[in-house]
Amino acid sequence: MKNIGFLFPGQGAQTVGMGQEFYRKSLEARKVYEEADRTLGFSLSKLCFEGPETELTRTVNAQIAIFVTSIAVLAAIRTLYPELRPDLACGLSLGEFTALVVLKAVSFEEGLRLVRRRGELMEEANQKNPGTMASILGLSAQDCALVCRETGAELANINSPEQIVISGGREVLKKACEVAKQKGAKRTIPLKVGGAFHSSLMAHARSGLEQALAQTKIETPEGTFIPNVTGEPVSEPERIRRLLSQQLTSPVEWVKSMETAGRLGVIELFEIGPGRVLKGLAQKINSKLRVTCVEKPSELEELKTILADSQ
Repeated sequence: MKNIGFLFPGQGAQTVGMGQEFYRKSLEARKVYEEADRTLGFSLSKLCFEGPETELTRTVNAQIAIFVTSIAVLAAIRTLYPELRPDLACGLSLGEFTALVVLKAVSFEEGLRLVRRRGELMEEANQKNPGTMASILGLSAQDCALVCRETGAELANINSPEQIVISGGREVLKKACEVAKQKGAKRTIPLKVGGAFHSSLMAHARSGLEQALAQTKIETPEGTFIPNVTGEPVSEPERIRRLLSQQLTSPVEWVKSMETAGRLGVIELFEIGPGRVLKGLAQKINSKLRVTCVEKPSELEELKTILADSQ
């Protein structure tokens, strides 16, 4: 199996009930949830399957829930396709941690511990420096950078050529959205998030995550890893360590990441875990990228033909 890439979702992909079908139908997926429940000391599986949505959406819960669900879905996939190994893996924000676990750079237990700490720290950072995010549709990254310079907002996610997310304090974001419309934005969409992620308002979280990462064993990834901060392959464990913390206060370069995947010849991609956002973004960036979403057991059968063709 050649030139296969894995994509893993970030915060916002969570939905009540996610992963429940896999838990019921796959022993290996169930084992992932059970290990997570034991490690965390509470029933994350119940929160994923039953909610309530208000608790699942909290940063401290959403991140571990998406991380564990993505790993559980992959465990179910590998029950049917045990030889499946990605040539490349990357994830949107939180999804970086999932990608590193799948590439065996970080153990599942260490990854879960890091993601839990990351969520706690990001909640704390928002309490200290409250903020939010907004999606700007129809303006280029350069135009959005001008909006940020004029208003004090910050670029947070370069998701596609015409979908940019900005971060900042609530009043700053309100002003930035007004200025973006004046510059020709088609729409500005306030996001329901737990803080001004990927901005300087996350400095507290970055500092705390650096401490947690210092105590984490990171190996050289078994495959190409593309971090959000650079959008270019990185393999050195110490550089990965630095980039994971830097990501909290830096823009997510998703356009560069998908361009890099295409440049490396990895055009067959699987979006693994809850949500289907990454498929849409990838195809807006590079129409040659083929993305198959796997978030329910019924979609597993579709992989058979794709994997047979990639032999």
